[in-house]
Amino acid sequence: MKQLLQFVSTTSINLTSFAVFRKHLSATILVCSTVKAMGSKRSLSNSLKPISSFVEGKKDVELKGLEANPGSKKHVIEENDVNMYSVEIERLRNDPTIVEAMTVQELRKTLKRFRVPAKGRKDDLLSALKSFMDSSMCGEQDSHIREEQGLLISADNTSVEAETKRVLNEDHVENVNETSEIFELNQGKKRLKQSESERKTVKVAIKKKISPKSNGDADFKPSRANRKVSSDVVSIVTESGEISTATIETEPWTVLAHKKPQKGWIAYNPKTMRSPPLDKDSKFVKILSWNVNGLRALLKSEGFSALQLAQREDFDILCLQETKLQEKDIEEIKQRLIDGYDNSFWTCSISKLGYSGTAIISRIKPLSVRYGLGISDHDSEGRLVTAEFETFYLICGYIPNSGDGLKRLSYRVTQWDPSLSNYLKELEKSKPVILTGDLNCAHEEIDIYNPAGNKRSAGFTDEERKSFATNFLSRGFVDTFRRQHPGVIGYTYWGYRHGGRKNNRGWRLDYFLVSESIADKVHDSYILPDVNGSDHCPIGLIVKS
Repeated sequence: MKQLLQFVSTTSINLTSFAVFRKHLSATILVCSTVKAMGSKRSLSNSLKPISSFVEGKKDVELKGLEANPGSKKHVIEENDVNMYSVEIERLRNDPTIVEAMTVQELRKTLKRFRVPAKGRKDDLLSALKSFMDSSMCGEQDSHIREEQGLLISADNTSVEAETKRVLNEDHVENVNETSEIFELNQGKKRLKQSESERKTVKVAIKKKISPKSNGDADFKPSRANRKVSSDVVSIVTESGEISTATIETEPWTVLAHKKPQKGWIAYNPKTMRSPPLDKDSKFVKILSWNVNGLRALLKSEGFSALQLAQREDFDILCLQETKLQEKDIEEIKQRLIDGYDNSFWTCSISKLGYSGTAIISRIKPLSVRYGLGISDHDSEGRLVTAEFETFYLICGYIPNSGDGLKRLSYRVTQWDPSLSNYLKELEKSKPVILTGDLNCAHEEIDIYNPAGNKRSAGFTDEERKSFATNFLSRGFVDTFRRQHPGVIGYTYWGYRHGGRKNNRGWRLDYFLVSESIADKVHDSYILPDVNGSDHCPIGLIVKS
């Protein structure tokens, strides 16, 4: 009898342990699935699909390992396999040099071992592996996940309240129905629960000016032909919109996302914060700038159309950074340019092929064009194109990133920035200057989602921020977006990891800096966060002639 009691007691403990383990693992799977669902929206990335496939496959495998099928006696989880799996991930995470040193074959083999589809070039494979390792640790990052998810749907509704306050200030509020969404603690794992009946909805009457020749779509601005009739825009159409969960998912940039928001900060919304169209008698130039993170890949992207972008934005000049082209690619790309944009000027990296690269594409013929700074130490990576127009110089620049481990920080702040600054001031002696592009610096805390956590990250170090102020702002160049929107959070770059773009956890790295002498001629400085295809989005500038 004593032996029987011991056996029953032992069996009960084992069954209880197994039940706890099963519940714990199920919670982990749910959290992983939540993180996956909030992942990046990048249409080009080959790395995101393998992660999704892996998480789903892993979920199926684990559930099958825990749930008995009809007719089966028992399913056993091999503890050794799980341990080896975890040890391998931990080893790679603790020593990133191992991953960086892997060959394409080794990367594919490793990804297959983790059941992650291994397709694409080395960069894609590296990205897939790094993203997978990050997602595999989601069970250990509860507080981080809760913080990030809480920015969109928090216990105290901070995000939606901030948006509500902005709406109250700018538009007529018809109805505000406030309820709360909560996080529930379950077996030590935070789960986000949001019932349909508890969704916060703010109905807003939004004022929109439309042209008689437009279709009323706020996302599309009048074309060049329609500019002539813009003075006839006299009707104000009031429409009912909603700030709801659906809006958060489709327009995440409209939600205040910041780890330490200050009083008065609001999220950037191009639908309500863009300047109205100029009248028919105004002369102006419209410039777009975009870090495309690989032009050939962008042009192959499903859902992206250069023609549609040109028709929608009707820009005069387009500046591109990080084209990643080689000299041999230029002629082919030129053949694919849209009719009307007959002037294009390209510079490519010769020190490292398929790297960096900038371009200016224009329907206005410039008076002259220059490449680089005229300093051999700075001009081998194809980072600068200068076009001289009648009333200004336009410089398209891709400023060097300080890199992993801040290896190029000293070069950036002691050599490149001062040289570029001196170059701009020399040009300014003859006419005003416009500098645009990926300047690789989030200047102020409002320009980055997580300032405290990125103090030693490339693009937000004290040295880079001080250099930005010293070499550009203090020398008379104006940050046009910040002057127009002093308390507005508007990001232009979102990392691929942790669903940066979907949750609006980004950086403002792209700028239009102009000479003080023409700052008052800037009609609009704006961001187009809805344009996908790169980890950056385009920015725009309208300057009156």
